[in-house]
Amino acid sequence: MEAVFTAFASFMWGMPLVILLVGGGVFFVVYSKGLPYRHFRHGIHILWGYYDNHDDEGDIPHAQALSTALSGTLGLGNIAGVALAITMGGPGAVFWMWVTAVIGVATKFYTCTLAVMFRGKDSLGQLQGGPMYVVREGLGKRWWPLAALFAVAGLLGTMPAFQVNQLVQIMREVVAIPAGLATNDSHFTFDLILGLIVAGLVLLVITGHIRRVGHVTSRLVPAMVFIYLTMTVILLVRYAGEIPAAFALIVSDAFSGQAAAGGAIGTVILMGVRRGAFSNEAGIGTESMAHGAAKTKEPVREGLVAMMGPVIDTLLVCTCTALAILVTDSWQVDSDIDGVTLTAQAFETAFPGFGAYLLALVVALLSLSTVLTFWYYGSKCLGFLVGAQHQHHYVWIYTALVILGSIVSLKAVVGLVDGLYATMAIPTMISALLLAPKVNRAAKAYFERHP
Repeated sequence: MEAVFTAFASFMWGMPLVILLVGGGVFFVVYSKGLPYRHFRHGIHILWGYYDNHDDEGDIPHAQALSTALSGTLGLGNIAGVALAITMGGPGAVFWMWVTAVIGVATKFYTCTLAVMFRGKDSLGQLQGGPMYVVREGLGKRWWPLAALFAVAGLLGTMPAFQVNQLVQIMREVVAIPAGLATNDSHFTFDLILGLIVAGLVLLVITGHIRRVGHVTSRLVPAMVFIYLTMTVILLVRYAGEIPAAFALIVSDAFSGQAAAGGAIGTVILMGVRRGAFSNEAGIGTESMAHGAAKTKEPVREGLVAMMGPVIDTLLVCTCTALAILVTDSWQVDSDIDGVTLTAQAFETAFPGFGAYLLALVVALLSLSTVLTFWYYGSKCLGFLVGAQHQHHYVWIYTALVILGSIVSLKAVVGLVDGLYATMAIPTMISALLLAPKVNRAAKAYFERHP
C-alpha cells in the first residue's frame, strides 16, 4: 500500500499540476490587479459581522464559515505537515509554502467567491456550495464529468486517516509508551482502542450536521490557535538568537536544495507546494464547500473572508512550526522520526518534561476539529454523487474510516491523501480559471456599492 500510494502521489504531483496551482494563482493575482490584497480591512469588517444578515440564504454566518474552513486547514498540516516538508524537502520547502500562501490569497478569493456565486440545489432542494456545484451551475451540464471527478476525489481525499493517524502517533509516543501501555514494537491494541474512542466522540458531534460542526469549530479553532501560538512564541523568545539564522537557512536552501532528500531544488519546490496545498487548501476546493454554506447574498463578500485563510494558516501558524523545528535543531537530531513526532521533539527540547504533553493537547484539538470538518466535506461529495437523501449513510462509513486511520502507516496515508488532493485541484482550478471574468465583474459591481 505504501509503494502504490506513494507512486500515485508522485505521479499526480508532477510539474503540470504545480504549474496549474502556482501558475493559476499568479494569473489570479495579475488578472485581479491585486484586488484581494487591497481589501483586507474590508474582509476583517465582514468577518466581525458588520454585514451579517440572518435572513440571507445559507446555513452559517461568515465567521463560522471561516472557522469551519480553518478547522480543516488549521489542522495537522500545520504541525505534522510542516515537519514532513522539512524532512522530505529540507528547510527550503518552507519558503515555497510561503509562496503558495501569498498567491493562495488570490486563489481563495476566486474559488470561494464562485462557491457562493454558483451555489446549486441538491436532490433534496437544499442550497449547497463547492467546486462540483460551481462546475455544474457555472460551466453547464456537459462539464458534469469534471464535477464528478472532484466529488469522487473529495469523498476519498477528505477521509480522516491522516489526522487520526497523527493523533494516535503522538498519544502513543508521548503518553502510552512512557506509561508502559504500549511499546515501539507492539502498539496495535492501543492504537485501535484510541481509534474507537475518537470514533465515538466524532459520532456524537457529526450527527448534529453543519450547524453543530460550525458551533463546535468556532470555539475549538480560536482555542487551539491561541494555545499553540502561545507555546510557539515562548519557545521562539527563548531561542531568539537562532531565528535570523533559521530564516536565512530557509531562504538559501529554497534555491540550493542542499538539505533536501537527493539534494535537488525540484524536490524542495515540489515538497513546499505539496505541503502548502495540504496546509491552506488554496486551489484544492475543499474549503469552498464550507464557504459555500455561508449566509450571504454577496459572493464577493465571502471571497474576501476566505482569502484570509492562507495568511492565518500558512504565513502565521506554519511559520511558527517551522521555526520551532529549526531553531531547536530537532530536524537534524534523528533522521528516523518524522511527522508530528518531530514537532513534539522540538517542543520537548525547549520545554523538557512537559513540552510534548502540551503539544499532544493541541494535536488532540486540531485533529478532532479537522476530522469534524472533513466529515462535512465528504458527506456533501457523497450527496452530490448519489443523492442527498443517501448522504446520511456516510456517518457510518466515516466512523469506520476514523478507526482505520488509527492503525494504518503514515507513509500510506500521506501518499493517498496527497494524490487525492492533487486530483481535487484539477477541476477546482480549471473551473475557477474559466469563470474568473464573472468574479471580476461581480467584484467591480460590489466595490461600486461599497467603496
